[in-house]
Amino acid sequence: MQTKEASQESEIKQVIRSLCMMNNRFMNFMLDDNKEAAQVFLRIILGDDKIKVRNVRIQSFIQNIYGHSSQLDILAQDSEGRYFNVEVQRSDEGAPARRARFYSSILDTHFLQPSKLYEELPDTYVIFITENDVLRDNLPLYDIRRTIKQNARDFEDGSHIIYVNSQCRDDTALGKLMQDLYCTEPKNLHYREFAERMEFLKYSKEGEEKMTDVIEEYAARKAEAVAKEAAKEAAEAMAKEKKIEFAKDLLAEGESIERTVRLSKLSEAEVRELASKLTA
Repeated sequence: MQTKEASQESEIKQVIRSLCMMNNRFMNFMLDDNKEAAQVFLRIILGDDKIKVRNVRIQSFIQNIYGHSSQLDILAQDSEGRYFNVEVQRSDEGAPARRARFYSSILDTHFLQPSKLYEELPDTYVIFITENDVLRDNLPLYDIRRTIKQNARDFEDGSHIIYVNSQCRDDTALGKLMQDLYCTEPKNLHYREFAERMEFLKYSKEGEEKMTDVIEEYAARKAEAVAKEAAKEAAEAMAKEKKIEFAKDLLAEGESIERTVRLSKLSEAEVRELASKLTA
């Protein structure tokens, strides 16, 4: 018979092994300081095999003393000095166009240093990977640029916003990448850089220890769920007790079984049992 600690450890392992990269926190662990994996990501999404990632960070907090600050899921920089912000959004409400616009602007204000010329502002890419096709044109990828309305030419200001529709999981390189985002087993991943990292995180002691906060988040959510269920059961028990007391009062006043059932919302069997106790 399993001890409580062993059972909890087994449950935690199951939770960890059920995670995929569409889980925001797990994606962070997959790419944190993992230049090779981030490079595969960006090369496939942007269709550029020459991208060389110089560094990658997760949960980068960008302070805005004059307004709304932001915490970026994944922030990478390549050898050309370009910045890439990758956000995983499972909720449609988490990927509105104006959020992408804001993230693009906050990258600009953060990475143009004082005394630098506007021409030195680095190119930025804000990439939203969405669970659903939030732009609803059934495209695998939406590459959004500013254009000159009168001649449809690109307005080359160096800003890029990209939406990736993770529902498109065909046999293209991008489709296989999207398949990998939903994969929970390292052996089934298409890309070695992801498989090696997932193997480490899910099947090594060191990897599990790295994901302490994921486990803590799971424990907190479970505790919250248990508390909600207990509160729900208590509320239902209280409501039932009120119905029973109401039914007793009705029966004591001489109401019929049928009318008591209708007014109290109890079942006929429950009302008859109460009636039999009152007349005993």
